[in-house]
Amino acid sequence: MDKSIFDFLKQIEKNNNREWFSENKNRYDKAAAEAKIYFTKIYDEYAKRDHLEAMKIYRIYRDVRFSKDKTPYKNHFSMFMARTKPFLRGGYYLHIEPGKSFAGGGFWEPNKEDLFRIRKEIELDDRELRAIIEDKTFKETFGTLTGDELISAPKGFDKNHPAIDLIRKKQFLVSKSFTDKEVLAPDFTEKAVAVFTAMRPFFDYMSEVLTTDLNGESLYK
Repeated sequence: MDKSIFDFLKQIEKNNNREWFSENKNRYDKAAAEAKIYFTKIYDEYAKRDHLEAMKIYRIYRDVRFSKDKTPYKNHFSMFMARTKPFLRGGYYLHIEPGKSFAGGGFWEPNKEDLFRIRKEIELDDRELRAIIEDKTFKETFGTLTGDELISAPKGFDKNHPAIDLIRKKQFLVSKSFTDKEVLAPDFTEKAVAVFTAMRPFFDYMSEVLTTDLNGESLYK
């Protein structure tokens, strides 16, 4: 990735106001164009390995309507690659920010029906999900599943169930941080693709769960 992207992001973090941005719009345009080239390269490479919808590159302009933080611009560039619905679920996120770059994905706010379906599947048999998150590559890449969870069991579930640690989850997320040196290295595309590839077994499991009923019958006949 071009160093000019980091240079711009460091500057906007220090000068997050409309006057500075207007005066340096040409620098933003150049950095945004470089980021798009790089994101497209990663998307094109990973699209060879998974079925993806169109790439989304997030705008740098912040929505400050309901935020206490009124700074108008983000100090990062980011992109999202959703898997093709309805049969495939999950999505891949890449965040580029000096000192805080990461790749992540998962299920941030599953709706009520999807969350209940996931919990019922885990209640029925958690072995497949356990095997995925305890796999060597998964653990070395992500550590473990993260995300908000309930203090106790959800309503209708046994608090003493052996898989209650998974059933209590409200979010199912994975992430992998990158140093600035890694992001700027020539092989970062390959590293990002490898991280996304490591998410695939988890996403494939969730896709199977969320596109079938508890009898394993497809919801999309």
